[in-house]
Amino acid sequence: MNEHGIEELIGTLYEMVQDARSVPFSGDKCSIERERVLDLLDEISNRLPGELKQAKTIVDSRSELITNAKREAENIRKAAQAQARQMVSQESIYLEAKEQANEMVRAAQEKIKELKQVTNDYVDDSLRTTEEAVAQALAEIRDSRSKFRALVNPQARNNSAIIEDV
Repeated sequence: MNEHGIEELIGTLYEMVQDARSVPFSGDKCSIERERVLDLLDEISNRLPGELKQAKTIVDSRSELITNAKREAENIRKAAQAQARQMVSQESIYLEAKEQANEMVRAAQEKIKELKQVTNDYVDDSLRTTEEAVAQALAEIRDSRSKFRALVNPQARNNSAIIEDV
């Protein structure tokens, strides 16, 4: 029997009871081989893993666990109710603080908008001033270059003047 698993042993027991001969004039009673059934039950008992024995211990102590869990749940419920009462009493303070925070956010957003506009105006003015300075410098460079060409090559100036006259 050692090569059989627990499921097979239970199946064998089931088949033995199902296939057992009925005892005459006794309704649902039947006759089975006592030694064979006891051997199968011993084998099943020996094969039960340690986890099942531990599970039996856990099941035996379940009422204590349930009682402790109920007690803990009741304590949690009471603590939650106390916290809820405290939160309700502080709701007006919270709402006032929230309104003040919203006002501060609105003020900060307005200040940011104002600072952006001032910054944009400053940058635009700086770029315009820079553009004017660059344009003036370019004009001065062109004028200096023209004067330089006239000094270096006076004849080219005369030729260009003649060409312009024509």
